[in-house]
Amino acid sequence: MNKPVLQNREYKDRLFKAIFGRNTEESKRWRLELYNALNGTSYTDPDALEVNTIENVIYITMRNDISFLLDSEMNLYEQQSTRNPNMPLRGLMYFAQLYQIYLTERDKSLLSSKLVKIPTPKFIVFYNGSENE
Repeated sequence: MNKPVLQNREYKDRLFKAIFGRNTEESKRWRLELYNALNGTSYTDPDALEVNTIENVIYITMRNDISFLLDSEMNLYEQQSTRNPNMPLRGLMYFAQLYQIYLTERDKSLLSSKLVKIPTPKFIVFYNGSENE
């Protein structure tokens, strides 16, 4: 009888974050190149990306892999090595937190009599697990 192979689910996640999620010049450039490749765009200024990743230091129960603002989009990139049918719900929860931070930092109130405009959400999940997805 074969024993199931246990794998460290976070090692691929750490690699993804190490390449695209750090706040180094190289990671900024790679993050912009990834964005351009996914969107068919040709942005050239890595500093145009405003990183807003939720870190587990502040939000103990919620942290995302990589998120950033670019132009009028709120981008959220998640890497998964195991199948997770709850990713749409997790994305919703992450976006709710990101928008709360976005509004607070810009001193915007939902109680205002004026329409509060927010960036368009864009959620991408990179899956590299062994199950078909």
